[in-house]
Order: sequence, then structure tokens, then C-alpha cells
Amino acid sequence: MNITAADVNKLRQITGAGMMDCKKALTEANGDFDGAIDLLRKKGQKVAANRGDREASEGVIIAKLADGGKRGVMIMLNCETDFVAKNADFGVVANNILDVAISNKPTSLDELKALNYTGTDLTINDKIIEEIGKIGEKIELSHYSVVSAEQVYAYNHPGNKLAAVVGFNKSTPEDMAKDVAMQVAAMAPVSVDEKSVPEEVKQKEIEIGKEQAINEGKPAEMAEKIAMGRLNKFFKESTLLNQEFIKDSKLSVAAYLHTADKDLTVTEFKRCALN
Repeated sequence: MNITAADVNKLRQITGAGMMDCKKALTEANGDFDGAIDLLRKKGQKVAANRGDREASEGVIIAKLADGGKRGVMIMLNCETDFVAKNADFGVVANNILDVAISNKPTSLDELKALNYTGTDLTINDKIIEEIGKIGEKIELSHYSVVSAEQVYAYNHPGNKLAAVVGFNKSTPEDMAKDVAMQVAAMAPVSVDEKSVPEEVKQKEIEIGKEQAINEGKPAEMAEKIAMGRLNKFFKESTLLNQEFIKDSKLSVAAYLHTADKDLTVTEFKRCALN
């Protein structure tokens, strides 16, 4: 069967695969477009299997607001190289996945992967496999998170390697909300305040503090007291509301929020970064 350049180009427009891959698929499928598309998808699965042990340490992180600013949604789509991460088509796929998450409100990453990709009969997971076949790199949807609050701010750091979504208990001036989201992005707090630090984290910090005190030659009976003092220092350095505000070290983040409203606080945040 004669496979024309127009046929190859048509399949390329449908799938985004390379010209030679499209010609080969059409030849193997005897000119049948559906068969050729299936062949290209199978190729993606083969590539995915071959790339399974590769490290996908590059990619993009994108956060957007929904529901009139009361919900913030964030995803991370990984790939192997910065070259692919900066490709416009890769960015389009990431944004489309995020839009699916915003529209459908899945409750987990696996549930998101099982949803249909925009304008296709493919699941997001199948779409990723298709992209692996086109690009030839491992691609992985590795993060999905949601913050819901009375007001939410989504901060995307330039370059899309880092993002933060922060929820507030009431209406917040936009510049203040952005400042706090940038604080989360820059300082990577472990929780909102000392009350929300997981118990296992507290216990780990206490054990580290005790061990350090004993290694410094302090009496065992003092180690507990010293460890608790170091835990309080940990709270100040590592919980958002207790951290020094990056724009004014004389204020904590909580004190900064109180300059606008004494009852204003952060209810939740999510931060995601490429290492």
C-alpha cells in the first residue's frame, strides 16, 4: 500500500509522534489510522517499560486557583531532562492534567490518573504512556494536592520548579497572601504551627536533642530539658506562623498577618519542589 506524505502528516497531527514513527506505524497497519494509533500507543508502553528504572528528576510544577479563589490545586509532572521540561508541548500536557484535576476534583493521585485526558478517550495514565512513546523519556505524574479555605493563594515560582498553595481563614490582602506563599516556597516549613507538627516529628527532634546534649557532655538528667529547649527552637525555625518573616525579621509570620487583622491566620499549605 502507498503511504503518502499527507497520510503521515495527518497521523502526526493526531498523535504528535515523529514523522518516521508515523510512517512506520501506518505501513505496519496497512494504512489503517486506528491501527496505526494503537501501534504508536503500544510503542509508548514499550518505551515506558524500558525507561522504568530511569530517574525522572526534572519536570514542571503548576498550581492554579478554582472556585473563586477558595480552592488551590497543584500537580507535578516529571521527566528526565530539563530540555523536555521546557518544551511547550510538555507544558500544555501538564496544564491540561491540572485542568482535569480542577474540573473533576479527584480525591487522590491514582484517581486523577484514571480520569480521561482532555478531549480524548485516553486516561491521563494512558496519555502519559503515549507521551513517553513520543518523547522517549520517562514521564511521571508524581504529585497532586489540594488546599481548600475561605481564601487561597497559589504561587508559582518562575521556571515552574517550585510552587506553594496557602489557605487563609478569611479574606486576605493579595500582597500579604503572596508574601506568605513566597515564605512557604522559600523557607519550606514543616507545618502551620507547633500544634500541627506530627507527633513522630516532635519525638524525633526530642531524641536528636537528647543525643546532642549527651554527646556534648551534658548530664543525662539535663538532656530532656535541653532537648525541649531545642524543640522550641525547631518550632520557631520550621513552623510557618512562628518563622521570622523573610521581609522583616523583627516580625514572625503570625505577627505580620496580625498587622492586617488580629484574627487572620493560615489554615493549611502545600509546597512542592523539584530537587
